[in-house]
Amino acid sequence: MAASVREKQTVALKRMLNLNAPILKNTAAEPVWKILIYDRFGQDIISPLLSVKELRDMGVTLHLLLHSDRDPIPDVPAIYFVMPTEENIDRICQDLRNQLYESYYMNFISAISRSKLEDIASAALSANAVTQITKVFDQYLNFITLEDDMFILANQSKEMISYHAINKPDIMDTDMEIIMDTIVDSLFCFFVTLGAVPIIRCPRGNAAEMVAVKLDKKLRENLRDARNSLFTGDNMGSGQFSFQRPLFVLVDRNLDLATPLHHTWTYQALIHDVLDFHLNRVNIEEASGTEASPAGARPKKKNKKSYDLTAADKFWQKHKGSPFPEVAESVQEELDTYRAQEDEVKRLKSIMGLEGEDEGAISMLSDNTAKLTSAMSSLPELLEKKRLIDLHTNVATAVLDHIKTRKLDVYFEYEEKLMSKSTLDKSLLDIISDPDAGTSEDKMRLFLIFYITAPTPPSEADVEQYKKALLDAGCDLSPLSYIKQWKAFTKMAATPANYGNSGVKPMGLFSRVMNTGSQFVMEGVKNLVLKQHNLPVTRILDNLMEMKSNPETDDYRYFDPKMLRGSESSIPRNKNPFQEAIVFVVGGGNYIEYQNLVDYTKAKQGKRVFYGCSELFNAAQFLKQLSQLGQK
Repeated sequence: MAASVREKQTVALKRMLNLNAPILKNTAAEPVWKILIYDRFGQDIISPLLSVKELRDMGVTLHLLLHSDRDPIPDVPAIYFVMPTEENIDRICQDLRNQLYESYYMNFISAISRSKLEDIASAALSANAVTQITKVFDQYLNFITLEDDMFILANQSKEMISYHAINKPDIMDTDMEIIMDTIVDSLFCFFVTLGAVPIIRCPRGNAAEMVAVKLDKKLRENLRDARNSLFTGDNMGSGQFSFQRPLFVLVDRNLDLATPLHHTWTYQALIHDVLDFHLNRVNIEEASGTEASPAGARPKKKNKKSYDLTAADKFWQKHKGSPFPEVAESVQEELDTYRAQEDEVKRLKSIMGLEGEDEGAISMLSDNTAKLTSAMSSLPELLEKKRLIDLHTNVATAVLDHIKTRKLDVYFEYEEKLMSKSTLDKSLLDIISDPDAGTSEDKMRLFLIFYITAPTPPSEADVEQYKKALLDAGCDLSPLSYIKQWKAFTKMAATPANYGNSGVKPMGLFSRVMNTGSQFVMEGVKNLVLKQHNLPVTRILDNLMEMKSNPETDDYRYFDPKMLRGSESSIPRNKNPFQEAIVFVVGGGNYIEYQNLVDYTKAKQGKRVFYGCSELFNAAQFLKQLSQLGQK
């Protein structure tokens, strides 16, 4: 199977840190010590992939931001990993003039223009530093990989390419061009890193189509330029792909606005929804100590803790897509096995203390020495295990607090019923007007999902009644005015998305987690189990990947950058189902869709699906964008 994007991007970064020479497996020599200088973009690309320790192993002794105050270090090579922006180039020229380092390795995250290169050259000439610039590379790494099969385009300047930016009613054509070019530049980098020329499919008449047209053109121009093509010969890496090319499906966020607002029930998506989680790091505020402070004392400051959820964390890899109750149970199990191992070490220690020197103890000694040695050698492993268990206990407890205080299980179940159009057991008004159920934001999300998925829009009188209840609950109604316009517009354009017959079956309360010994008090939280169903994005992918005929996707446009003449047909050339596909959502994505695609792929033998989006937002951030649009 071809290597994942994460591996490829990591390899590219390591090669860069190795002064752009391929990494040899068998070198035991000391690495060359060097410093790494990046901008915020570079930082975001590196941080999910390489830890500080890995950087140190690669010989990076110091890593600094380009625009921080840096002292000259005259005898080390410096690796620059930055975007080719005006201010970055100016700063690099300034570094050359100040003769900060011994030699310079310039690596640009995305391709640098001729004129900017000339700026650097003239600065190097005037600073008499031409010989010190050792290499200049375009790295084509302008995207951020979060999982083996998931990437996003931007974290720093994501406002620039957000859903709000693309869908502003007063957007100028020139601004739209800039947004589209930014997205296309990143996608081009993605395919260069992947080493494959995709076959592109997209719907007609929205932002996704604009991206597809531009990307097709950019790939085509690069393939035509035989000398400098990034997709030929040694750049491709031998035999990375099966003979078949990947399918690239571009969709627009407007296709499905309900899913980003949906309350969720799987671990990773829940963390993203209720905690502060970005670039694989979660930040949690924890109250320090509950003992009462003396009267008149200042309230205790909350500690902020941050945890990295990485690929090396086996528990995370296994459970990030599991329903939350299952995760709570698994954490408890891990804790129990860990305690058993810990007790074993303690027991051996007390025997080694040889209480009362009788013959029995002496004879046990030889046999226990072996046991103790093995116990000691497994200590680092045990400590790492303990760290991960603590991490997940803390994270899961934080999530559980939100579920309980906001009754998220009720919301999740109710929204699933709305989306699958099954019978509802209580009225929407009850939930909205129940002061204990959720925050005003939760209520707004629930109502918007109801409004978006309703087969027939509710009558004006009903809407007024809902509005009053929402206002009483303290909701901001501006998202609704945008969704109203959106719904009126899409009614002309297309039928509402169909969410499949999802459903949740409550499984009775938790068995083991209810035990008194458990860390998690799950009382009153429903144990809901998910039934697999495909969200709109997954369904579209399935139609296109398996070459199924479906009115929803039949008129999707078809681009093949390798064909000599770009034919504007929507008739696919090859009739075989695809083995590998990349789905990309223009206007932002979320972990719910990602998880849905992962589950879909699990059921398909030998298929690979990547999920990408222009930015990753949770429901709160998306609501904020909707309300900005609604205030226009």
